[in-house]
Amino acid sequence: MEFNCSSPTTIPVVSTFASPFDTSAAVNGSDSTSTRKPISLWPGMYHSPVTNALWEAKSQIFERLLDPPKDAPPQSELLTKTPSQSRTSILYNLSSDYILREQYRDPWNEVRIGKLLEDLDALAGTISVKHCSDDDSTTRPLLLVTASVDKIVLKKPISVDIDLKIVGSVIWVGRSSIEIQLEVIQSTKENSDVSDSVALTANFIFVARDSKTAKAAPVNRLSPETEREKFLFEEAEARSKLRKRKRVDRREFEHGEINRLEALLAEGRIFCDMPALADRDSILLKDTHLENALICQPQQRNIHGRIFGGFLMHRAFELAFSTAYAFAGLVPCFLEVDHVDFLRPVDVGDFLRLKSCVLYTELENPDQPLINVEVVAHVTRPEIRTSEVSNTFYFTFSVRPEAKATKNRFKIRNVVPATEEEARRILERMDAEMLTRKSQ
Repeated sequence: MEFNCSSPTTIPVVSTFASPFDTSAAVNGSDSTSTRKPISLWPGMYHSPVTNALWEAKSQIFERLLDPPKDAPPQSELLTKTPSQSRTSILYNLSSDYILREQYRDPWNEVRIGKLLEDLDALAGTISVKHCSDDDSTTRPLLLVTASVDKIVLKKPISVDIDLKIVGSVIWVGRSSIEIQLEVIQSTKENSDVSDSVALTANFIFVARDSKTAKAAPVNRLSPETEREKFLFEEAEARSKLRKRKRVDRREFEHGEINRLEALLAEGRIFCDMPALADRDSILLKDTHLENALICQPQQRNIHGRIFGGFLMHRAFELAFSTAYAFAGLVPCFLEVDHVDFLRPVDVGDFLRLKSCVLYTELENPDQPLINVEVVAHVTRPEIRTSEVSNTFYFTFSVRPEAKATKNRFKIRNVVPATEEEARRILERMDAEMLTRKSQ
């Protein structure tokens, strides 16, 4: 399957660094005589090859977001749009652009998943803006923020030497929420079937806020046209109901499941009270912890002045990968993002601490042990002695195929909690994952 970058809905991605052998290329592909400020100098942008391409392609929409009309009224009448009106695709010419290829290459000659997560969030944000736009320059635009990531599943490894395409559109809307589905497509000559070419799928949930009052704001309606679009809409509707059900189940959990808690805690108490007699095939959850910290910089902000969600996902993924690596003793293989919650915004200048641990393992299939990693981001304010959770991330890893030849040298351990709080986190995550699997 060949990608056609001449399509008006396909945005080509180019490297953000100039070639050392080509001094004539203009920055961002812009004409040096142009009077418009180059994209790289626009404020409120987290810069990457994809964000630059998206902003360049839709500059008129985003210029309005950067400088909204003062005291403008909100959108007075909701529109009805189709999924095709928001559908957008981006093309990575990895096979021919060696600088772009080097920007995305990981140590195993595959695409860096962390950078891809950034790009997915950026594209989902663009699609949500397109759906919510009313094409009226006299109304104030909505504030659209990532509320959660429902699921990101890697179906096959993504090579850095083959052209890559991401296609996405709105598949469902509620009153003030929007679900966007994205597909990462990579085809080879041996595999020209479109369905077999999908390497990764992702579902992002955005919520709309009034940019002046910060209250929930209604979004344009969605009218699916094709049978496929109607099917995706119904699936998304079911997921919305499932998310509400999970919230109810979490409250009910506090009144039951004592036996499961006690069973989880039993081995942990042996580790704490009689460490010499503890199971050598298990490890305390607290002993899998890793942590890093950073000050959020202005270069990492989005158009709303807050820290770009894709940047946070990238940093969380890198820490989760390192946690799984240190735990397993083998190079991990990313499988999926189980769930991400964006609980509160992160601002420029915030002191952000990322804490990770292996929450639990699934060892029923010895050929593919599963390592479930939790990453929690805290916004810490030392001057007033507070620390609030801003994001929670759940990742699943296994072991890379080439590392399995050495698996006899290592053993993936069971993880056991030492406290009731740890046991509750494990059970809540297991139950949420079980509900998700049942619904699929």
